[in-house]
Amino acid sequence: MTNAWLWILELAVCYLGILIAYRLFGKTGLYVWIAMTTIIANIQVLKTIELFGMVTTLGNVIYGTSFLATDILSENHSKKEARTGVYIGIFAIVFTTIIMQMSLKFIPDASDFAQPSMEVLFSILPRVTLASITAYFVSQIHDVWSFHFWKKRKPKHLWLRNNASTMVSQLIDSVIFHAIAFIGIFPFPIVVQIFLVSYVLKWLVALVDTPFIYLAKKMKPLTE
Repeated sequence: MTNAWLWILELAVCYLGILIAYRLFGKTGLYVWIAMTTIIANIQVLKTIELFGMVTTLGNVIYGTSFLATDILSENHSKKEARTGVYIGIFAIVFTTIIMQMSLKFIPDASDFAQPSMEVLFSILPRVTLASITAYFVSQIHDVWSFHFWKKRKPKHLWLRNNASTMVSQLIDSVIFHAIAFIGIFPFPIVVQIFLVSYVLKWLVALVDTPFIYLAKKMKPLTE
């Protein structure tokens, strides 16, 4: 299976997953989803791939769905609960980073085979975490604010507030994250290319999520 088809499949799996989480567990399911996305995205982003003939990183799909989660919280619940989701995401990645840095300090036994691979994956995590926390906090706070800004002015246009808030927030996120995480690690032209491709992919993720927020709006969670 090609990278393009895998990307499309991941998109479908993530959107299906977020609807299942909301249906089964309500806003708690969305909080869990947000925490999961911040952890997975910060691991996936270390892997560069060729997609549609361009170089980019993984993590765009799973991370993009965190904006859908906060938009569902904003639409079906409140601004306060959407911001709680943002804070949960920050908490999850901060303590994942701390615990994994401690894990790397443990002296491995002679029988161990995982340490080298863990060092490759998690030794760079503090820098990625700094980039992620900064980008995530600024962009998600903007997303929640922007969603409610448009909701007050165009209350009947869910598609507008969903897309307008997310697409601008994704741009803010991409600029901050790629500047902090990758400048000095990759050659600057590669950083620019990764940024441009990543933002286009995040833009597509935001565009495709429109029918799913309408489904979530009509959905009645089994538990709350």
